[in-house]
Amino acid sequence: MYNFFATENSKTSDGYEITGKDYNHIKNVLRKKAGEDILVTLNGKSDLCCITDFTDNSVIVKIIKPDYQSTELPTHITLFQGIAKGEKMELIIQKAVELGASEIVPVDMKRCIAKIEPNKARQKTERFNLISESAAKQSKRNVIPKVLQPLAFNKALDYAKDFDLLVIPYECASGMQATKNLLSEIKSGMKIGVMIGAEGGFDDSEIESARQLENARVISLGSRILRTETASLTTLSLLMLYIESNL
Repeated sequence: MYNFFATENSKTSDGYEITGKDYNHIKNVLRKKAGEDILVTLNGKSDLCCITDFTDNSVIVKIIKPDYQSTELPTHITLFQGIAKGEKMELIIQKAVELGASEIVPVDMKRCIAKIEPNKARQKTERFNLISESAAKQSKRNVIPKVLQPLAFNKALDYAKDFDLLVIPYECASGMQATKNLLSEIKSGMKIGVMIGAEGGFDDSEIESARQLENARVISLGSRILRTETASLTTLSLLMLYIESNL
């Protein structure tokens, strides 16, 4: 079933009036008809709706079952992602949203191969947020995770210092016990950060700076060296599976 995000202006007495690009998608791409069901999400709640009519520029839907389903994790996860090249960064954002990340922060690190120039940051961020929206619709999220404008590494640490946990997979970390211990610390309602190194990995000085935070946990993902996109998705998958199974 397809999911669409509504605005307060689109709310009616018993449903929604969907316009704009979603109207075009429903009518001309999906070729939906009156009587068919869709999900409509507003303010973190998804309603099961039935299409009742089409006008020249809107789809009229009626709510059948309010607050139909929740797909959000009981924790808030922010992915701090070392900036990766082109389509790789877009893939990470897409998959992070599908895996339940609540927020994504591109981070400029010393070993980043790719750079986002300040004069292009706004345009890039808009593009990243469109990818997040598309992934949120596809995965039936109740919210659209926000992608922030890129931060320098020290600014990212400042942003993360008040989180309950900051998880840092590091290729030079050894042993899996710290990873197991980390999972046991996770509780419902926590705000968790995941810091992933750039394509060139973390600089030693960055790891030392991160270790100064009381909430930081440097962990291993195993004995193999992982690409940045693999490390991101492995860490998020590990957290998602534990949280879904235990909280």
